Amino acid sequence: MHDPEIVLVTKTQCHLCEDAREVVGRVAVDAGIPWQERLIDDDPALRDRFAEEVPVVLVDGVQRDFWKIDEARLRRSVEAARGA
Repeated sequence: MHDPEIVLVTKTQCHLCEDAREVVGRVAVDAGIPWQERLIDDDPALRDRFAEEVPVVLVDGVQRDFWKIDEARLRRSVEAARGA
């Protein structure tokens, strides 16, 4: 079993990103693992890839959700990545 990497891709002045931060934060705390946030504003490669889908959540580098992050789906993705 390993702790998956959770990355939330966001941009500034994004109300959906604020909601996504809360969801990702709850899931990560409950799973006992850290998570990271990356702004597309700071990274041209992320902006090119995700500009129309922000916020985006990645679990171990795989896109699992975008726009409105589904908490139950993210929990399942984290558990599956852990091998549970």
